[in-house]
Amino acid sequence: MDITLARTFLTVSETGSFIDSARRLNVTQSTISARVKGLEDLLGRPLFERSSSGAELTPAGEQFRKHALALVRVWQHARLEVGLSRQHRDHLAVGAPMSFWDDYFLLKWVSWMRSNIPDIAVSASSVAAHALEQRLLEGTLDLAVMYRPAQPPGLTIEHLFDEEIVLVTSTPARARLGSSDYIFIDWGNDFRQDHAAAYPDLSNAGLHLDIGGAGIDYLMNNEAYGYFPLRMVRRYLSRGRLRRPKRARKFVYPVYMVYPEARDEESYDPILDGLRRCASRLI
Repeated sequence: MDITLARTFLTVSETGSFIDSARRLNVTQSTISARVKGLEDLLGRPLFERSSSGAELTPAGEQFRKHALALVRVWQHARLEVGLSRQHRDHLAVGAPMSFWDDYFLLKWVSWMRSNIPDIAVSASSVAAHALEQRLLEGTLDLAVMYRPAQPPGLTIEHLFDEEIVLVTSTPARARLGSSDYIFIDWGNDFRQDHAAAYPDLSNAGLHLDIGGAGIDYLMNNEAYGYFPLRMVRRYLSRGRLRRPKRARKFVYPVYMVYPEARDEESYDPILDGLRRCASRLI
């Protein structure tokens, strides 16, 4: 299928308008209509409900959207790898939630890769947890780091370390911790569920932050408290800039690296060994 058709479909689904899509893609409206019609003929189903107010996805269109996204990603990945092949013997695409990037854990491993295996190009991405396995299966990721993955066929799952998420505060030692000073940091679905069960009164905190480790900056500039991975706050604790309240509960989640079962072991093994070593330093 022409990748242009998939891109046009995605643009119309995003804008909800053939006219706006034509402007964005710098083509005529009739071109947009012809592309969508051609795609619908290929699939044998209408993808949009047209009306005077715009275009909405049909159930078939909703189903096709995830495949269109995958087609575009695979094409972009292929172009990247072909372009890199002139100067590098291989290319590794790695993805993980932002929380594994923003404390330099994975960036230290990337730095190790560039120093020790410089002839392998690296593409590093922040990817939402729910999308990682799909990206691995479609081939646009070669390696992922995540909490508690499922185990779809074709993927190998290997334990890296256990993540401790602990309560820390920037308030003075004798200060009373009130619910108005609590910030809820979202560390994923498992944490949300466990937190709600442990602290039902704090589930509706006045401040919710879905920004990973960047939430530490808020904590350092305001007297507040919240949960963070121990690896992120260890240096602040050792310097006395943050403290851990006594008897506060901690949450522990296993962290895994996930990669294809069918792989070039000669190329992969040094890469995986480097990641294992970086993870072991966290422990």
